[in-house]
Amino acid sequence: MTIELIGLENIPIVNKGDDISQMIKDAILKQECSIKHGDIILIAETLISKVEGNFIKIDEINPSKEAIEIALKSKKNPKLVEAIFGESNEIVEVGPDFIISETHHGFVCANAGIDESNADEGLATPMPKDSDKSAREIRRYLEEEFGEEIAVIITDTQGRAFRNGAVGVAIGCSGIKALWKRVGEKDLYGRKLETTEIATGDELAAAASLVMGQADEGLPVVIIRGFDSFDKLRDVDSSITSLIRPKEFDVFRK
Repeated sequence: MTIELIGLENIPIVNKGDDISQMIKDAILKQECSIKHGDIILIAETLISKVEGNFIKIDEINPSKEAIEIALKSKKNPKLVEAIFGESNEIVEVGPDFIISETHHGFVCANAGIDESNADEGLATPMPKDSDKSAREIRRYLEEEFGEEIAVIITDTQGRAFRNGAVGVAIGCSGIKALWKRVGEKDLYGRKLETTEIATGDELAAAASLVMGQADEGLPVVIIRGFDSFDKLRDVDSSITSLIRPKEFDVFRK
């Protein structure tokens, strides 16, 4: 199997109200890479939040007493800490340079997924309100325009427990299962798999992140082509919630 990663050039700086689906279509046509059956379009979440007008005006926030106290412990801007409160169901842990929280979506990550990079001065972008919905709308538009079955995944960059560094993860999807349950299949020695589940959405997001980059690469949309399990995992009703571990099974939270 050969997988191709295609970074879409000609995606401009976006603003609230821009039609991101049309922008992606135009970029595909200009780059002459077309769309093929089974293509997976991966889009950085910051792009989605911007066009949906999902901004936080950090400078206008009045931090609470609790935010100021946690800011001292985490060495973060108290205004940012208050913003993290606003995007969280629960503060899970506070460290010398991090705040781990559970977002309203159910993701457990640093800073509630609020991103201060690649945004105008004084602004930050929280996670999109409903990344599954955004992915579904973009997928339907591109499928209609190009006449091919595809998938769309909204990506973020997050750290991981017990490992340094950040990787791309999926926070929204449409057209493909984000979790591949392989229980019952056989390994090379004929033994049945009993617990194996693959976070396909995260693996695809991590691959795309190599092309997207984290600085000034300017490639927030990546096409993955040649993933030969696309048809097996095709699901127009997919949701990112399949990747979220239920709290009762989260043995690392007190």
